Amino acid sequence: MKFLRIASEGMRALSAHKLRSFLMMAGTIVGVALLTVIMSVGKGTEQKVMKRVDTWPIRVIKVNAGGGKGYTRPQASVATLKLEDADAIRDRIQGWDLICCVAEKRDLPTKAGDRQCQADVFAVEPTYCEMQNWPVEEGEEIGAEDVRTMARVCVLGTTLVKTLFGEDNPIGNHIWIGKVQFRVVGVLKTRGIGPGGTESDNRALIPLTTGLRRLFNQNYISYIRVRMKTVHDVPGAVRKIGQLLRERHHITPPETDDFSIVTASEVAEVARGISRTLTAVLIALAGLSLLVGGVVMMNILLISVAERTKEIGLRRALGATQQAILVQFLTEALSVTLVGMILGAALGWSVSVALPRFTPVITERSWEPFALVIPFALVFGVAFGVHPARRAARLHPVEALR
Repeated sequence: MKFLRIASEGMRALSAHKLRSFLMMAGTIVGVALLTVIMSVGKGTEQKVMKRVDTWPIRVIKVNAGGGKGYTRPQASVATLKLEDADAIRDRIQGWDLICCVAEKRDLPTKAGDRQCQADVFAVEPTYCEMQNWPVEEGEEIGAEDVRTMARVCVLGTTLVKTLFGEDNPIGNHIWIGKVQFRVVGVLKTRGIGPGGTESDNRALIPLTTGLRRLFNQNYISYIRVRMKTVHDVPGAVRKIGQLLRERHHITPPETDDFSIVTASEVAEVARGISRTLTAVLIALAGLSLLVGGVVMMNILLISVAERTKEIGLRRALGATQQAILVQFLTEALSVTLVGMILGAALGWSVSVALPRFTPVITERSWEPFALVIPFALVFGVAFGVHPARRAARLHPVEALR
């Protein structure tokens, strides 16, 4: 009962100075709101990325030109993968049911009439759309005859269609990629953002031979996709493809590979790692905001102790113990922190709900910020409130009343 009476006195002191109390909790409100929004945005982003990653078929192995690990874009200027490497995989690796070679160039100048833009151009084999599980929405795909005859035909992504043709039907019309003219024969279904965070629909597909000989003027490819018959064949195939390419490229330890092999599990792990790292950095920034708020609260409490010196001295003269004064000021610090964190979590939740309605940001709300409010408030309130409380408790009654 005595503790509750002392605590209620602390709450009355806070309500008597509303502006000061609000200033003390302002930093906490902002910090917790920021933390809540960051956690919801982080979860939403991770969920979105993982949905995109899930579109990567689990039976597919991607062999990139250029060394390195993880899901990265193929190194377009690296000439380490050749069509002969893909032929060797076809001949010597068992258990595959589809193979596709791709040569890509990013941001090539593309125009139709008086409209122009930068587009990603992919020189592909006829198996590309099946391999990517990406059918055309209108028209036809790149065919075997197109590759054999080096036809100047293309299939466009929906973003590129809107940029170059607006609402007009592009089928049968012509576009220029660099200095080569192509006839549009198909339009891909809309795909959206890819696992790497890039725009997937701003692309043009052209026959592989046309790209290598007429447009890119090169004899190397960017990557090879290999689809295995079963998921269980993937680990063994990854090992054998690596051995085969090291043999063909004359790579011996300790030389590093001039290619990289990526599977769906590696893509997922890299995506999760990026999301976790970004969220950790943002949480650290929110923690810094909380730290600043705590320092502000501590200083305002110290000012409050200085202003209430006579009140503290009178209470001590009337028999209040040091412990009672300590409890009263700690109660004030804890109350300010707890109320600030509750308001901050509520504000952060409201912002998380509103963000997807007015911006492209995706959020995923969770109970975690609210579950952390009470333990955070206890630690935070004690850490920044104990110094002002101890200073108030140590005031000498006689000196305080002077």
